[in-house]
Amino acid sequence: MTRLPDPDPDTLPADVRRFLAVVPPSGMVRMASHAVATVQPFLQLGLLQFEVLALPDRYRELATLTVAACTECEFTAGQHVPMSAQAGITDELRAAIARKDFDNPGLDARDQVIIQFAAELVARPRVGDELFGRARAFLTDRELVELIQVCAFYLAFNRIATTLDVPAEDDA
Repeated sequence: MTRLPDPDPDTLPADVRRFLAVVPPSGMVRMASHAVATVQPFLQLGLLQFEVLALPDRYRELATLTVAACTECEFTAGQHVPMSAQAGITDELRAAIARKDFDNPGLDARDQVIIQFAAELVARPRVGDELFGRARAFLTDRELVELIQVCAFYLAFNRIATTLDVPAEDDA
């Protein structure tokens, strides 16, 4: 059970109701709609991460799963199983991320950099120079900024899910 009740749709502004009418319903959408001024751009930002990034899908999913592990967000971890599988992430790799085994020597070197970068973004205000340099060695400037944005989006998304006890759903 969530810590906040679902908002009353009749109290939402007309533009928010129109927007929500075309978004698949879920507990996260309902909780985000409490913030009527930002629900639309927030959810659109999430959607854009699947449509227009230069960052490869695999790296987006590695970062998303890592942020989910670091924020203990079962909602996002569960939602991203099929998406990460489509991006070539195995059950074993998902399990290693869930265990926070970010230094596993069996990880692909680039995957390890993405995972460690995402974990450090959650843990500290600034990624260290050595790790930043390792990421910069194979990511373009655009991809690097997109990686940071993906992590920041899921940090906010996951905090809504965990703080408000939004249950994991199969339909989102």
